[in-house]
Amino acid sequence: MTTTPTWDPAQYLRHADHRTRPFTDLLARVPALPHTTRPRIADLGCGAGNVTTLLADRWPTAHITGYDNSAPMLERAAGYAGPTAGGGHLDFAHADASAWAPSETYDLIVSNAALQWVEGHLDAFPAWLDALAPGGTFAFQVPNNLDAPLHTLMRELATGARWRSRLGKALRRDDSVHVPLVYLDRLARLGCEPDVWETTYLHVLAGGDPVLDWAKGTGLRPVLTALAADPEARDAFLTEYRDLLRAVYPTEGYGTVLPFQRLFVVARKGE
Repeated sequence: MTTTPTWDPAQYLRHADHRTRPFTDLLARVPALPHTTRPRIADLGCGAGNVTTLLADRWPTAHITGYDNSAPMLERAAGYAGPTAGGGHLDFAHADASAWAPSETYDLIVSNAALQWVEGHLDAFPAWLDALAPGGTFAFQVPNNLDAPLHTLMRELATGARWRSRLGKALRRDDSVHVPLVYLDRLARLGCEPDVWETTYLHVLAGGDPVLDWAKGTGLRPVLTALAADPEARDAFLTEYRDLLRAVYPTEGYGTVLPFQRLFVVARKGE
């Protein structure tokens, strides 16, 4: 089973600008919500809360709750809690997306780069859609690049002879994100009007070994968690992985290019 990662908000936010853009692109395709006076919104897997605030910019009067299962992330997000400038309210609560059972009705349930960590997330869709008001929207984006060197090199190293016994089962499976048609078909059969697309971003990263630094905030978290009690082993793994990344993601005078594909879904529930 995948190692449950321990999250580091500061590390994650080191590339906040690049990580925020997909959420902005996702929100741009979300249609009008059923309740316009005070819509109810859930952000599932809200992380450090920085992108949750973008929901208040789009829907100023909304009551927005960000849900996450990471105590460090929620502690960081708490700084954004309270009344919003437009007269709405923003709060945060602990919840594990793999077991989240909505207890109220929402106009929008949104998730940013979180569902890839939730095994069997397709099976949760019916309950989440039941919690949407008629005409409400379920929208999410997930990385869709497990076949990119960023991940293939990580998996090959973790399952190689040196690390297999400690890390062989630590990382996400290569089916943790489904092909786009699977999401479209599942949501259409559940009575939604799904809009599904993919985008490949060419992130130009700055600094030394920026691709490794990027991975430390997300994909590498299970490895860093599994080796947390053994700093020497952790550093040895990072050195090996760094050298592999350097060969595939060369640094140019203007920075290091990290191609990153993401999958987007905006599904509007029937009236």
